[in-house]
Amino acid sequence: MEEGQAALHPAVQPLAFLLGSWRGQGEGSYPPTISPFRYSEELQFSHNPNKPVISYSQKTWKLNSGEPMHAESGYWRPKLDGTIEVVIAQSTGLVEVQKGAYDAKGNVMLRSTMIGNASKVKEITRHFKVENGELSYVVEMSTNVMSLQEHLRASLAKI
Repeated sequence: MEEGQAALHPAVQPLAFLLGSWRGQGEGSYPPTISPFRYSEELQFSHNPNKPVISYSQKTWKLNSGEPMHAESGYWRPKLDGTIEVVIAQSTGLVEVQKGAYDAKGNVMLRSTMIGNASKVKEITRHFKVENGELSYVVEMSTNVMSLQEHLRASLAKI
């Protein structure tokens, strides 16, 4: 640790590999209601050493025009037992409360326990993986008429 650099909170230490900014591209769809699309993305994970929490923010924009698409932010609360609680507010007004687990191999698996302000979305899962310096994720979603299926996928590099 460099001089003057604060230590990580013990609950955050196992997820230190996430901390920082990540940028890359992704793709999404949700047949039959959402046609395939591609996007650029930036994720940020930051941490105050005095708190057992990671701040999270995400924004996407269209590949060709740079026009903003989606944004969300929230908090990740890892526990020392390998479980994690996550709260995310989306720019669409939807709010997710998720619980899951993380492991020493760079995986974070999340499943919604509550989705607020959503008339159609019933469940969301998120699987993040950091491997060989790359952060990838898959988001699955179910609605009142469609079972759980892939909605988004992206690969990002630390910047």
